[in-house]
Formats: sequence, structure tokens, C-alpha cells
Amino acid sequence: MDPEEDFHSYVAARSAVLFRGALVLTGSREAAEDLVQETLERACRRWRTIAAKDVPDAYVRRIMVNLANDRWRRFRRVVPQQDAGDDRAAPGDEYGRVDSRDQLVRALQRLPIGMRTVVVLRYFHDLSDAEIAEDLRISPSAVRSQLTRGLEKLRAQMPALAEPPSPRSRKGNPIR
Repeated sequence: MDPEEDFHSYVAARSAVLFRGALVLTGSREAAEDLVQETLERACRRWRTIAAKDVPDAYVRRIMVNLANDRWRRFRRVVPQQDAGDDRAAPGDEYGRVDSRDQLVRALQRLPIGMRTVVVLRYFHDLSDAEIAEDLRISPSAVRSQLTRGLEKLRAQMPALAEPPSPRSRKGNPIR
């Protein structure tokens, strides 16, 4: 397959997933769009090398995480705290679910970038400890530690996350 066509196919298949991850990493739609754009731009320049890898997703995710970390370091800012009140949305309350999701993104923004990245890769990209460790070039035990501490901080900020997961949730995922 032509490398250009291959790249276009990759973008069509994976850009939505990349955008969701970028949105949680950045906390804003505009910043997420910029992050995905810059990630795909860098991936395009190296596509022949990336396409030759067994797992191009891991390479592209690594580009995105590095760019997000660089941006976070450059533009570090405090996310204003809001009184969360009751974080639980009533069943069928779509507006409440949107509000809860917004609160979750804000809570994620308050996590240190390392913890946030691990949580995003685990629960928004469904990666294993080993895959996250490989992407971030850290040990699997560091991944588990960051994940545990990150979830504890999220639960402290959002008591609704401390409730036991529903039987339908996968891997006890407190985020979905």
C-alpha cells in the first residue's frame, strides 16, 4: 500500500480515539485539536518508519504524550476549584452526565501530568500496565503506583468515583 494512502487510512481510523485522549490530557477542545493536529503532523513526517513498526499506535501515542507533557510544562496553570456538590447524575439525566464528565475532566487536570497520563492511557485507551510502561518508558510497577495514587486523588475530588463499579463496567473502570 502507498505510504500516503496508509497514513490517510490510519488518520481516518484513529483520529477520534486520539482526540478523546488529547481532550482528557489537555482539558479543552481547542487544545486537544491542536495536540492531535501536531501529533499527526509529526507522525506524517515519520510515517514510513512508524508504519514499519509492529504497533504504530504506540509510536503515535508516545508522540502525543510527549507533546502534551511539553505543553503542560510550558503552560502550567491552575484549574479553578469548583464546589462539586452532588457529583451523581440521575439515571437518564443526559445534562447531569455531561456535567459529571466535565467535573471528571477538571479533576483530571488537577492531577500531576504523570498520573494524568497513566490514567488516560489506562481508561481512555484501555492499555495494560506493560503497554503503558513501554509507551512512557517506565516500569510496570511505576505505572501501577501512578495509577493507584491518581485514582485516589480523583476519588478524593469526586466522591461519586469512590462508589463500587457497576457490574457492566469493564476492569472496574471508574471513569466511564
